[in-house]
Amino acid sequence: QVQLVESRGGLVQAGGSLRLSCAASGRTFRAYTMGWFRQAPGKEREFVAAIRSLVTYYEDSVKGRFTISKDNAKNTVYLQMNSLKPEDTAIYYCAASLVFRTVVVIDYTYWGQGTQVTVSS
Repeated sequence: QVQLVESRGGLVQAGGSLRLSCAASGRTFRAYTMGWFRQAPGKEREFVAAIRSLVTYYEDSVKGRFTISKDNAKNTVYLQMNSLKPEDTAIYYCAASLVFRTVVVIDYTYWGQGTQVTVSS
């Protein structure tokens, strides 16, 4: 069992930056692929970024702008978001999966509560 608690999101102007964090409970943090997903109003939840060991994956629209990282000592995963755009506005979710290096929503078993990120133009 893994519990995930995300930091508060926020409102930021286009071009700005925001860092999300997600603290995980449990002692098997390293065994999970950790991912960030987002869901905009009226849209399906979509993959944003994932990390397992030192390997990272990104959705094409965030490559070069977002960075996922993790601190195993703190059981925490981060999403640094730079050059934010209005289309990045969504609820962002942290998630954990036992499937090795997956980017598929249905492979993720544990989810955080979600945090709102709003980018104004």
